Amino acid sequence: MAARVTANEFEEKVLKESKPVVVDFYSDSCIACKKLSPVLGDLEDNYEDKVLVYKLNTGFDGEVAADYGVMSNPTLILFKDGEAVDKKVGAANYDDLAAWVEKNL
Repeated sequence: MAARVTANEFEEKVLKESKPVVVDFYSDSCIACKKLSPVLGDLEDNYEDKVLVYKLNTGFDGEVAADYGVMSNPTLILFKDGEAVDKKVGAANYDDLAAWVEKNL
C-alpha cells in the first residue's frame, strides 16, 4: 500500500528523491481512487527497486495539487529528478500503469 505524503513532506520525499516517484493525487470520496489503490499497491511491489509510490490527499493538501495543475482525482504524476515528467488522469489497470512507468524510467 502506497504511503501518504503531505505538503510538508513533499519536497523531501518527492522532489529531492533520487529514484523516480509516482504520486497519486486522490480524495477519500473518489470511487475511482479507491479502485486504483490496489493497482498502485501491485505497481509498488513489482517496481520497488525502481520507483517509489506515494498518495497525496487533495482534500488536505490541495495547494500541492494546484501547483501541478491537478483538476480531477485520481491524477498520477511521475516525478524524476525533482521534475514532473508525465501525468495520467483517471483510473487505469495494472498493465497500463506498468507501461506508463516503463516509458518514463
